Amino acid sequence: MKFFVLLELLAVGVLGHAVPRSAEPPSVSPRAACENTASNRQCWGDYDINTDWYSVTPDTGVTREYWLEAQNITLAPDGYQRQVLCFNGTVPGPLIEANWGDWIVIHFTNSMQDNGTAIHWHGMHQAGTIGADGVPGVTQCPIAPGDTMTYRFRATQYGTAWYHSHFSLQLAEGLVGPIIIHGPTTANYDVDLGNFMLQDWGHDSAFHIWIATQQKIALLQPAAENGLINGKNPYTCDASADAKCVGGAERLVTTVTKGQKYLLRIIGAQVDGWFKFAIDGHTFRVVAADLVPIIPYSTNNIILASGQRYDIIVEANQTVGNYWLRAIYQTGCNQNNNDNKDNILGVFRYDGAASTDPTTTVASSITNSCGDEPYASLVPWVSKEVGSATITDAVALSWYYQLDLVFKWTLHSKTLVVNWSDPTTRSIYNNDLSFPDTSNVYQVSQSNAWTYWIIQDLTLVGAYHPMHLHGHDFYILAQGSGLYTPFVKLNTKNPPRRDTATLYGNGYTVIAFQTDNPGSWLLHCHIAWHASQGLAMQLIEREGEIAPIVGQDIEQYERVCKNWNSWHGPYEMDDSGI
Repeated sequence: MKFFVLLELLAVGVLGHAVPRSAEPPSVSPRAACENTASNRQCWGDYDINTDWYSVTPDTGVTREYWLEAQNITLAPDGYQRQVLCFNGTVPGPLIEANWGDWIVIHFTNSMQDNGTAIHWHGMHQAGTIGADGVPGVTQCPIAPGDTMTYRFRATQYGTAWYHSHFSLQLAEGLVGPIIIHGPTTANYDVDLGNFMLQDWGHDSAFHIWIATQQKIALLQPAAENGLINGKNPYTCDASADAKCVGGAERLVTTVTKGQKYLLRIIGAQVDGWFKFAIDGHTFRVVAADLVPIIPYSTNNIILASGQRYDIIVEANQTVGNYWLRAIYQTGCNQNNNDNKDNILGVFRYDGAASTDPTTTVASSITNSCGDEPYASLVPWVSKEVGSATITDAVALSWYYQLDLVFKWTLHSKTLVVNWSDPTTRSIYNNDLSFPDTSNVYQVSQSNAWTYWIIQDLTLVGAYHPMHLHGHDFYILAQGSGLYTPFVKLNTKNPPRRDTATLYGNGYTVIAFQTDNPGSWLLHCHIAWHASQGLAMQLIEREGEIAPIVGQDIEQYERVCKNWNSWHGPYEMDDSGI
């Protein structure tokens, strides 16, 4: 039982605004040369939706500053009290917001007593700022309790992203939050309603579940008790004798005005599984996939794997009333389940409607399945062609049990286990390229070379995997069920681009990207259990150009490592570390 993957290897801003934790975020309206309005959302100052953001970034001269604090506290977001790990006292954490081209500075403090951590800004390319990618053991040492770190990077893309801990299973404990980078849009709307973050939510610690089952019984996925939409969704406590089930939680209520069009930013922040997002009685237009604007298409639901985002535009064109807004947890693969899978709901309420629960029903056309949105629908607005591959190699994905019956995934024949105390980019800075096998690195030295990855699942267990690449958008050349053969046609003419895509169970996904961003970038499954089980590898891209980038902030890098190594925690690492 194994996977097979064929691999063909084919600037500083001016300080503008400081945002203290208690203050309102700064204004994020575009710098007007051409005004971005409800009737002209494709416009953005001196730029527009046709601007190639891979090569052009607006020089706004603005830096947005934020302060984040990781805490371990007791909360009951769904009415069930439990210890959580969270940012600034909330699940999800506060919104990080900027304009396309701004610099973003996040001053982070780790106030958790017993956990190191590192924060990843999911979807942000980190071009020239590899030290801000936030992966412990790869781009930094973990931040010890009581220590601080400042992350600084530029918003070279626009759309919807998110941030989360990349330290072990902390994402599952609540360390997540939204990012919005304002820019042009491929269709018009009246009001931006912001982020709708979808989470599966358990009542037991993910670390307890890891020790009890996931280290060893990896193909049996745990069922969470509930799910959240922007941190809300009541769990029924009426008949519970559990003292922790205190009730009192609220549903998310979104109020709209009939006749208006609304932009919603949907974020898949789940630990495991797939969600389908829908609003009863409404269709919508999908205008972006991850951080890539697309030609709009219409549907009544979208499917999201962990890590994926979609921007959608909904017109409030139905009878004034209340409609269920749904995050439907999918049970069609990986033995996934959720105890409250059909009751993860918000309210889509029209102005003038009574403050009562909806009585609407889910569309019968919405099926129970896993995977991605239809391939043919995800057409990028800015057209790109993929060049020919220049180098060919083979990589295998598989899994095995150690002698102590601990389950491990492998990618490129190895299981990733990082060294928190000696990250990859630190070794490169010190001119040490003798990486241990557990680092699971693959070096690509060529500049601007096209790399093709042909990923084939031959495990026969039918497990689906949302694969995420740091540092890049990748081009999806082909995707489907069954065996990949040389007769599968690769689409190199403006194929879908994004940073997270599903490898179908017993199927294949073919991706490509160009080596235009020096760094050590993770390629990994975004199911948190699978990442902890080692389903990841590092792509060291243009290693000769990494040291000067790391050197730009080497004093902070070394301080964080020194403080981590002095503290080192009350526990031993028992997973991959990411």
